Amino acid sequence: MQEKWNDKHIVFFDGECGVCNFWVQWILERDKNDQFMFASLQSPFGQKFLSERGLETKQFKTMYLWKLKSYYLTKSEAVLKIANLLGGIYKLTVIGKLLPSFLRDKIYDQISENRMKMANQKCYLPTPDERKKFIEI
Repeated sequence: MQEKWNDKHIVFFDGECGVCNFWVQWILERDKNDQFMFASLQSPFGQKFLSERGLETKQFKTMYLWKLKSYYLTKSEAVLKIANLLGGIYKLTVIGKLLPSFLRDKIYDQISENRMKMANQKCYLPTPDERKKFIEI
């Protein structure tokens, strides 16, 4: 099972957040090169990822991007890396690197703190092909 993710980037997200689910859908629609898989932080797989790294396992205020056997990124670094991997016009987000990471993360944290207020709580149901990109173990 794990072999199918070896060359993927795994996006960990708050599965109970409408804003987070919106961004997962946004990535799915733009992932033309099939680079991403997804797991909610609440899932057993997400909880294992967090606990193995000594990260918070009860409050889900950040998104993580993990490249197996390589690295994981959080907050604004994860967002910028995802945009870069999507390519095309999204590579222009590299401009965000002009801001220091503490400033970018402060903006990220502000959005994270207010995301439930911003969330449109419509449920998104992925297509069967998109569903294959979700890790549920």
